[in-house]
Amino acid sequence: MMSYKNLEIYQLARHNSTLIHEMSLQLPKFELYETGSQIRRSSKSVRSNIVEGYGRRRYKNEYIRFLTYAISSNDETLDHLESLFETKSLNNEDIYKQLVDQTNLLGKKLNRFISALSNSDNQ
Repeated sequence: MMSYKNLEIYQLARHNSTLIHEMSLQLPKFELYETGSQIRRSSKSVRSNIVEGYGRRRYKNEYIRFLTYAISSNDETLDHLESLFETKSLNNEDIYKQLVDQTNLLGKKLNRFISALSNSDNQ
């Protein structure tokens, strides 16, 4: 059975949001409810927009619109990661680099997926 769960972009987004959630719980108390909360929401928004878009996949433009929202949330997640690292709230460089690399990879795959969808014939 075909499902959004079979999409590589969904699997990556799900994994990324889980890792970011775990990282955010290790932040200093004052960040837990500020940037910690924002980065949890933005990373979870990536996966939920992929799911919502998939539900509208019969309408190509709608699907692409939700995937574009997913890219925006992914970019927001990246900005929160950079901010946390710059302010030293996230001071583990290995975790920071892993999350940045994974978030960048997800962004690239989302862009490629949108390009392939845009260039496909089915309307």
